[in-house]
Amino acid sequence: MKRIRPPHGRALCTAGIWALLALGVSAQAADALNGKSLYLNGPASGGTSCASCHGASPAANVNGIRAAANNPGVISNAFAANRGGMGSLFNSKFSAAEIADLAAFIGNPDVSSAPAATLAPATLAFGGTTVGQASTALGTTLTNSGNAALNISALAVGGANPGDFAISGGSCAAGASVAAGASCNVQLVFRPSGTGARGAALTISHNATGASSSVALSGTGNAAASATVALSANALNFGALLTGSASPVQSITVNNTGQAALSLSGISLSGANAAVFTLGGSCATATAVPAGGSCTVTVVATPTTAGAFAANLNLASNASNGGITVSLAGSASAAAPALSANPTALSFGAQTIGAGATTQSVAITNRGNVPVTFASVAVSGAPSVTIGSGGCAGTLAVAASCNVPLAFAPTTEGSVNATLLLRSNAADVSVAVTGSGTTAAVARPALSETGPVAFADTQVGQQAAAHRITLSNNGSAALKITTLTLGGGNPGDFALAGTCAVGGSVSPGASCTIDASFKPAVAGTRSADLVLVTDGGAQLSLRLNGNGLAVPTTTASLSASPQAFDFGSATVGDTGLLKRFTLTNSGSAALTINSATFSGPYAADTTDTTACGAFPLTLAAGASCELPVRFTPTTAGSANGNLTLQAAGASWTIALSGQGAASVVVSGQSQNHGGGGCSAAQDGNDPTLALLVLLAAGVLVWRRRMPRAAAVAGTLAGVAACALFALPPPASALETGTQAPAFALSGPDGAVKLEQYRGKLVYLDFWASWCGPCRQSFPWMNEMQARYGSQGLQIVGINVDAKADDARSFLGTTPARFAIAFDPGGATPRTYGVKGMPSSVLIGPDGKVLFEHSGFRAADREALESRIKTALGAMK
Repeated sequence: MKRIRPPHGRALCTAGIWALLALGVSAQAADALNGKSLYLNGPASGGTSCASCHGASPAANVNGIRAAANNPGVISNAFAANRGGMGSLFNSKFSAAEIADLAAFIGNPDVSSAPAATLAPATLAFGGTTVGQASTALGTTLTNSGNAALNISALAVGGANPGDFAISGGSCAAGASVAAGASCNVQLVFRPSGTGARGAALTISHNATGASSSVALSGTGNAAASATVALSANALNFGALLTGSASPVQSITVNNTGQAALSLSGISLSGANAAVFTLGGSCATATAVPAGGSCTVTVVATPTTAGAFAANLNLASNASNGGITVSLAGSASAAAPALSANPTALSFGAQTIGAGATTQSVAITNRGNVPVTFASVAVSGAPSVTIGSGGCAGTLAVAASCNVPLAFAPTTEGSVNATLLLRSNAADVSVAVTGSGTTAAVARPALSETGPVAFADTQVGQQAAAHRITLSNNGSAALKITTLTLGGGNPGDFALAGTCAVGGSVSPGASCTIDASFKPAVAGTRSADLVLVTDGGAQLSLRLNGNGLAVPTTTASLSASPQAFDFGSATVGDTGLLKRFTLTNSGSAALTINSATFSGPYAADTTDTTACGAFPLTLAAGASCELPVRFTPTTAGSANGNLTLQAAGASWTIALSGQGAASVVVSGQSQNHGGGGCSAAQDGNDPTLALLVLLAAGVLVWRRRMPRAAAVAGTLAGVAACALFALPPPASALETGTQAPAFALSGPDGAVKLEQYRGKLVYLDFWASWCGPCRQSFPWMNEMQARYGSQGLQIVGINVDAKADDARSFLGTTPARFAIAFDPGGATPRTYGVKGMPSSVLIGPDGKVLFEHSGFRAADREALESRIKTALGAMK
């Protein structure tokens, strides 16, 4: 009979129950070897052997014995009918299981005993371990699923890095024997000798088929945690000092940006002028600086002789970046008071007689190295030029400034010349003041401030926020700007913008703006003078000051994990697959990532509020965040792309790949409540059951009339598992907090038992090759196993196909990176009360049920992952 594959769940259930009832056999596998013993030796309770009538081997078909090959019903019927006196000899002598064993031996008369070895799990991933340190032990179990003793001849670790893995215990040993149906285990530890990916293989040699079994071993060697020093500055400049006077205290912050405690073994001074400096602060050789912590070193300079001085501050420690040196420098001179004026000449231009005074200011700065004491501040030469209130008086500190406000109110026509004179303990300072009186209407320019303008300290190469200055025309005539420029000491470190421009006019009562900005080219104090001249001869000046900060010597570095990823298969038009990448600033300075650019069907998932956040993104030194990336294919086939992260002067690329799978839509297909499976019912009460029972009854009648039809019905066993889900489940099988039912199954990599995962969080998934949603759940389970396996998660997929070949065909196109077990008889899903495919159960490390879920849809991904993360968190 041609094999039947139902087009949808309901037909699959119908065919499954039909086949199951037609076969009418126990789900327990028959033991041909035991049947051989019974055939040759007779019943266990004693009596005649089958061989006495049918010969030493059923292969000879003496008295038609082969009619019972793999058909225990023929034997039972012969006993019941007392055919050939067999009823008298054997009635009540054999159990139903023993009759099945006899039938199995008759069907396989050449059966012989042999061991069969399986290792599970077939891979052991130890995760990241510090170089030189040992990981937690992981184990693998060797199971003899054969019917003869399994003899172990050797255990050895080989491969690329055999010295990094070692057998640390277990019951398997060279020379030991494992009985049929028994098992032993091997414990291994990972002690990396180098950084990066490390790999090896455990090989167990034995007398079973293949002569040996292997387990792949992998782990990652992490560099040993170490301290790293990052300084707030790599040089201190004390500037110009007076001999015999102490400088202000300057400090260096020593940051430990590493992952281990920082021990300072020496804090010292060296160089020709080391005696000029005195150290202090909280850094000390007796006190370690914890990872992420800091301390300070303070420095005071007290020069005794004139001239330049320099020395080095040396920090010796256990830091990974070695010894650190900070340059110290300055200069000393004898006391020398000095004043400067800005501007050095002041022009009011033409002013209307009787229109009221117009004012401008002269900035006076102490350029010397001692305070200046003013003796007098006066203006002479013209009574129309006067000094306003609030001028310079008393004492002016070093580097400080004061303003002398001058007012001009002409009373007659013609030019006016005056002189501002300042006398002090410094040399006299004089400023020429000019202007003219007129009866005509004139402009009266005025700046919104007299200065100086102070910009925030700015790192070299960076630009401070612009400062806006307003030029207003308070006169009765328009003015024209003839000059707008920068002068003074460092004009190249400043820039001008705004609506005021050379050649531009400002009407009476109107204004324009000047936006001054500061972008230091070198570190230290920087200044310039804004100079504005009008067509009326007015000259306005404003001092601009700023301080340039040295660029930190430490650099930022970004690491991404993983550096490439294959998303696997995703259905076109679905919500896509999600993968989280960890971004870590492995440098010792803050790093700003300006943008994340994607190519291909990939994009950042912005719905996760715990992720990195929007770009531009700043990561502190040593900080990490997760960037969720979603793969949403638009066409079938391979889909490659990249994620490029861009920062100032650097970029990083992550390779992305995946496979788009065409969506399959079947009109009228029934689905269960979970989103996929064989039952058409949404609550477990399938309305097709009554019909299926009637069909089953018809099959039984047909089978009795056609005995050989049983062989044909057997071809339907591949779908019989579906019938299991229509049966009522045990009432308490999935109650939260109850003990999960144990199971012991075989799989492609060996025996799979629930007990071997004790202490782990187990995600148990029931699946079948004909289950559409299973093709969506497998890539997600692969992702979960890869992400959380090192934290204690173990995913186990139990297949319910009647034929293992169907399951293997499915796995060939939809690979599983987790444990797989086969249950063709369906005992486990019945025990767990499974109603549809796929169904999942989360089992805690104590073996108790945490929750269960039916079906799988794209919308389930995040909720299921949240359940897993919560359970793993409770294990810590």
